[in-house]
Amino acid sequence: MQPTQFELLARPAFRPTWPASNTLPAEALARLLTGERLTQPAFGTNRWRLAAYIKQLKYLGWPVEATLVRYPERAYPIAQYWLPNDIIMKVRALQSAA
Repeated sequence: MQPTQFELLARPAFRPTWPASNTLPAEALARLLTGERLTQPAFGTNRWRLAAYIKQLKYLGWPVEATLVRYPERAYPIAQYWLPNDIIMKVRALQSAA
């Protein structure tokens, strides 16, 4: 959640770049756009680090949010990633208009 003082500033235009198709960042984005909250175990433990794919999406302009969550059988909290609902709705509107 952003501090309230940021509400006074205009948000930058939403113009993200799509990752290359058939890549793991593209798969992560597709799942995030369904509203899924991803963790490394949910994404698949036989793959490289989900955090790296999320970082690539952020570099491309996707406003992925994160928090730490407790996960069964893990000694430490792990990251959980998601896209805000307003972003998901914007993408759906753009896709239906195309």
